[in-house]
Order: sequence, then C-alpha cells, then structure tokens
Amino acid sequence: MENFTYFFTFQDPSILYVVIGITLLGIGSAYVGTFSFLDKKALLGDAISHAVLPGICLGFILAGEKNPIYIVTGAFLSGGVATFLSSWLRQKTKLSEDAIIASILSIFFGFGIVLLTVIQKSGNPEMAGLNQFIFGNAIAILEEDLWIYGGLALVIILLLTLLQKEFGLLVFNSDYGKAIGYPMDAIRLVFNVLMILSVVIGIQAIGVVLMAALLITPGAAARFWTDNLNKLLFISGVFAVISGVAGTYVSFVLPQMPTGPWVVVSLSLLALLSFLFAPKKGTISRYIARNKYLKKTHHEHVLKALYKAKELGEAKLTIEKIYELYPFQKKQTKQSIDYLFKNGLILSNQSSIDLTDYGISEAKRVVRLHRLWETYLTEYMQIAPDHVHDSAEKLEHIITPELEAQLEKRLNFPKLDPHQENIPRDDHDL
Repeated sequence: MENFTYFFTFQDPSILYVVIGITLLGIGSAYVGTFSFLDKKALLGDAISHAVLPGICLGFILAGEKNPIYIVTGAFLSGGVATFLSSWLRQKTKLSEDAIIASILSIFFGFGIVLLTVIQKSGNPEMAGLNQFIFGNAIAILEEDLWIYGGLALVIILLLTLLQKEFGLLVFNSDYGKAIGYPMDAIRLVFNVLMILSVVIGIQAIGVVLMAALLITPGAAARFWTDNLNKLLFISGVFAVISGVAGTYVSFVLPQMPTGPWVVVSLSLLALLSFLFAPKKGTISRYIARNKYLKKTHHEHVLKALYKAKELGEAKLTIEKIYELYPFQKKQTKQSIDYLFKNGLILSNQSSIDLTDYGISEAKRVVRLHRLWETYLTEYMQIAPDHVHDSAEKLEHIITPELEAQLEKRLNFPKLDPHQENIPRDDHDL
C-alpha cells in the first residue's frame, strides 16, 4: 500500500515524468493503432516495431551513448525503410502481404540482434540498459526523454485529431476520397510516418517485441464497445493509458520486471473483459440477448397457436396439445406457459389453456405482423405465397410499431393475407 501511495501521489518527480510519458505514448499509439486496425494493416505495425531495432543500434553506435535524438532518428529511418520495402515489394512482386511483412520483420529484427550483440561485446560502458529496448522499461524515462518522446506523442495526437476526417476516408473508403479530390497518397504517407513515430517513441517504454500489442489491442478491444469512430478512439486511448500505467506500476514495485510484458498483460485483461462483457458485442451479452430473443419468440409462438385455434373454432387448447405442437421444446413450452400465465396473457383451467383479453390483443399483434409481412413479400417482392411463411416467421418478432405502420400504409390496410386469411386488428386499430 505504501508503494501504491508513493507512486500515485507523485512524491518523486521522476514518477510524474514516467506517468505523463506513458499516458501520451498510450494515447498516441492507441489512436494510430485504431486507424491501422480499421485499415486492416495490423501486421504492418508489428513489422515496424521489430524493424526499428537496427536503427536504434546504429543510432547508439554513431552517438557512442544512449542519445535520444540519435536513437529516435535511427529508429525512424529504419522503420521508414521497412515501410517502404513493404509497399515496394507488394507492388513489384507477387508475394502475399503477410509473407512480405513476415520477411521484413524477421530480417530487420535479426540484423538488429546482431548489432546489439556487437555493441554488448564492444565494451562501451554506455551500453548498460540498451537491451531494455527489447522488452521496455518505462521507469527509465528521464525528464530529457519526456521532452522528446512526449513532444512527438503530442504531435501524433494533434495531427490525428486534426486530420481525423482524412484518415477516416483513408481507412473506410480511399477510392471515394480520391474521387472527391483528396490526395489519398499523401494522406497515406502522413499516416505511415505517424505510425513509425508512434512505434519509435514507444520502444523505450514497451520494447520492440511487444510494441505491436500497444498499437493494435486497444483499438481491437474498444471495437467491442462502439461503432462510432470518436468513441472508438476515446475508449482505445483510455484502455492504453490504464494498461500503460498499470505496467509501469508493476515495474516500479518489482524493478526486475520489464514494463512491456505487464502492459500487454493488462491490455489482454481489458480485451478479454471487452470480449466477454461488452453490452452489444460481448460474448456473454450476446448469449444473454439471444436467449432472451428465443424466449420471447417462443412466448409469441404459443400465443399465436392459441389464437389460430380460436380462428378454427377451438375455444381452448389442452396443455398436451400445445406440447405436441413443439415436440422437441417441451421445457421451453412449459416456461412459456408459466410466463404467459404470470403476465396475465392466458388463463389455465385444469389441463386446458385460454387467452385473456390482453392475451388476445397480443396474439392478434403477432399474427397481424406475420400476415402483413407475407402480404408485402408477395405483392412487392413477387415471391410465391407458399414461399413466404418462413421469412415472416422470423421477422414477425422484430417488426417495430413504426415499421408496422409503414407496412399498413404501403399495403393500404389489407384485410386478407396471400392465403386469404383474415389480418386481425383490435377495434381501436380500425
């Protein structure tokens, strides 16, 4: 608890620098990664993050020390070469994109490991901590690093915010953007530059091996929560900041723990929670919604069966007769009967069931929607009457009152469906 208080009250100014740096880095990387994810270029970020290692090593060799300007410049140039090669090979060869990216990733990263080994054997005393670029160490961010890395992160965030419309066109409909006069090639170039920059500034904190996770995972996790681009960017930024600060805190409490893996663990946990519990797209939420829909559907099928029995002159149906209508759904049918009885839609008299006035009204609504939709499919879609039942059976449960009103108006309030069956209405609907 003492470590927690010390870390989050920023009693040490260096901790404040680290938190500011990881926050700016997280937001910038999440923004770039979200657009990359939407553009289906997630693997490119992984390739760039591995490809900057040779540039970092060459920058160190030229400077003779861990000079952030040399290292950032070297990493940027190395990432730029990798991005150019990826584009050039895609245009000039028949290799698939994943093969090109895998080749670039492994070649550049392998060359970087060779250079790192050479540096480690050189005896240069300044090389201490250089291998932290592999897995990252956010705690090692100093004030002078913050000015460079934090400044570049701010540039990325501002440009992505100001050019959000242009980048939206790039990832959603590049051809349309070009048709209305936008310089899409130049926009693509700017985006690639921002992606390289976001990787470069994140290397010290997250490391080359895991930087791709900080780029892609926040956007992928946020996608479960919304379809709106602005909200998507905001949520991905929040996820990146939470995981970045959490990973940094673990590195602070356990100095032997690198930052990058713990950032990825935190991100993975957020992604898992999103996958399971997001309101509309989460697996558990979808499972609950599907079960709720299936129950509602079966309730309405039972109502419809009781109403059709009345149309055929049967005042009531026995429970056994209803079970026979759904031979493989006896449990669901019993649950539906219990639900309808509890909610005042049916009356149970010993072994038979009858509709209440409220139940008749609800049953009419379901039958009406079914027969209206059959009529629409027959008249406007020119589908044979004996082929419209299954479609109407599915849609009768999701047609809204607004759509029902439009159907009634379009069909001129029909009295009969294509099978010459009455389309029922309550007296107040007439």
